[in-house]
Amino acid sequence: MPLVDMPLEKLKEYQGINPRPADFDAYWDRAIAEMRAVDPQVEMVRSSFQTPQADCFDLYFTGVRGARIHAKYVRPKNVSEPHPAVVLFHGYTGSAGDWSDKLAYASLGFSVLAMDCRGQGGTSEDVGGVKGNTHHGHIIRGLDDQPDNLLFRHIYLDTAQLAGIALGLPEVDPERVYAAGGSQGGALTIACAALEPRVKKLAPVYPFLCDYKRTWQMDLAKDAYQELRTYFRHFDPLHEREDEIFEKLGYIDLQYLANRIRGDVLMFVGLMDTICPPSTQFAAYNKITAPKQLAIYPDFGHEGLPGSGDRTIQFFLNS
Repeated sequence: MPLVDMPLEKLKEYQGINPRPADFDAYWDRAIAEMRAVDPQVEMVRSSFQTPQADCFDLYFTGVRGARIHAKYVRPKNVSEPHPAVVLFHGYTGSAGDWSDKLAYASLGFSVLAMDCRGQGGTSEDVGGVKGNTHHGHIIRGLDDQPDNLLFRHIYLDTAQLAGIALGLPEVDPERVYAAGGSQGGALTIACAALEPRVKKLAPVYPFLCDYKRTWQMDLAKDAYQELRTYFRHFDPLHEREDEIFEKLGYIDLQYLANRIRGDVLMFVGLMDTICPPSTQFAAYNKITAPKQLAIYPDFGHEGLPGSGDRTIQFFLNS
């Protein structure tokens, strides 16, 4: 078959090339402590969208640095409690999406919490200097500041905070809280389960935000990663700071958070993916020490993967 990356046998051994900051663990321990010190001030507002089978709420909470984060919360009716819950994450620049696409899980007795990433296509705030959407460029937000101000640091913490809220809901079984998403959503699924290790199962689909330097090396800093090229062109055209930049990106490189995951993992990858190269995804997968399985689609890229949704549901149902 044609290759866009390494042969599969090498992918299974690949360990990534983006530098890992020496203080990486201290960085994230400090970040988690900051998150835990925040009063989330959770608020639920009944939505205008309702169904006979589920109650729908707009859920708001305060994340790190004071941003109000929005998630859609769908709670099944007439289901014995406590019941399972799944936390869902969307693709880059998107939003939590329609209420209707959460109803499949609700029909199976799951509560669903779907987060709007701060500053992207939904209604969560990005308070880093402006209110309202910033929509794109989130990988490079904070590169010219202290590492603690990287925007994706805050977004990763939002995912863990939302999972913690789910774990604390009286109707939810804390032993059956799961996470799922594709692309950026796959990345945030990994971040969520790494920073909130009580998440029992996770199903990331071709995760973004892994091994930035490998993406650069493959000349794939375009599409979802275009902002890396734009940053160098505008702010470091001679690449005099290249090592410094990739090391700082290492703080938000999910391959280095993956070993914190304790839940069971079902990950999906397409070997023809030129948006999130397979090697970058394997860099994270190969560092997961929890029980894990990989669904490999040899002929597929960054697109719908047939059967992946069904398999994810079966994975979550088989507790």
